[in-house]
Parts: sequence; C-alpha cells; structure tokens
Amino acid sequence: MMEHEISPPQGARRNRKRVGRGDSAGGGSYAGRGMKGQKSRSGPGLRPGFEGGQMPLIKGLPMKRGFNNRYKTYYALVDINTLQERFAADTRVTPEMLHQLGIIRRARRPVKVVGDGELGHPLTVAAHKFTASARAKIEAAGGSIEEL
Repeated sequence: MMEHEISPPQGARRNRKRVGRGDSAGGGSYAGRGMKGQKSRSGPGLRPGFEGGQMPLIKGLPMKRGFNNRYKTYYALVDINTLQERFAADTRVTPEMLHQLGIIRRARRPVKVVGDGELGHPLTVAAHKFTASARAKIEAAGGSIEEL
C-alpha cells in the first residue's frame, strides 16, 4: 500500500450542511434559526457580553476592568533593613547576590533599594535605582552607591 492509496473509512468525512438552500435540500425555511427574534435575523450577531439589555456584569464590576501597561518598568524592591540583616560590613551587594540569597525573586527585573529601616555598617550597594532616603542612609553609614 502506498501513501497515495490511503483513504479515510467510509462515512468518516461528511460535507457540511448548506442551510438556507430550499426545503428539498434539507435545511430550508428557517435554516435552523427558529422563528422570528433577534437571533434569527441576518447580519452580525450580538456583541460579546450582551445580556439582553440587563446591566452587563462587566459594568457592575468596575474594578475588574483596565489593562496592564506592557511598557511599565517593574522593580524588585529591597529595603535597607534586609541589607542590614543579611550582609556583613564592607560587602559589595549586587543584584546577582540578592537573587542567589532569595531576597529578590526575578533576576531579570531591575533592583530598587528603598529606605525602610536602618543601616548600622558600611556597604557598597550596586542597584539600578535608589530612593533619596535609602541613598542618605547608606552614605550616612559610611557605605557607597553604584547605579547600574
């Protein structure tokens, strides 16, 4: 048996029913649409979410609407308190180290250091952004900042 000789079994493939071609064709008169009414008419149907004039669910749940801005930059936030607890004095803190220690989840996201807590020893912190309070606290502790 050759590839060109293979055919599907009898009755496996059927032509689609062409409705609205007269009663003798088997799909005539109302063409499966029933009698009268909005959905029996020709033209485009109802829009998605239409509820027959009743207040649609999407309008009753305004907080579920909106969008996700694909161009917004989401930062992985690290607070000063975490740096104080996890790193010894005179350590150079990098985003790779923060990811390895499990402080930040995603290595690809840029890191932003926020000034929550106090820093008691000097650290060299390399990150993409710093808040003004974080910058002041790191420098007050004798550390330095590297913006990536």
